[in-house]
Amino acid sequence: MARYVQKSSYESTHLDNEWIILNTDDYTVTKLNDIGGFCWSLLEAEQTLESLTQAVGREYLETKVSEREIEEFLSQLMECGLVKYAV
Repeated sequence: MARYVQKSSYESTHLDNEWIILNTDDYTVTKLNDIGGFCWSLLEAEQTLESLTQAVGREYLETKVSEREIEEFLSQLMECGLVKYAV
């Protein structure tokens, strides 16, 4: 099972239900919603699709998020150079 982790310790801040991540390697800024920011914070340690999906389900009881949606989110973070496969 694939495991994911933040590529580096990038600067991030949480403001009004949005997260802003500064990629200091590529000089880019990425904005995440509250659930995306929650996942981002969990990715400081290795995570699987299943562990992220379960954590979101526990934290946001009224919101249904599928593994497919988490996988798409991780794919986008990988394209932005923020997340990588854990070795």
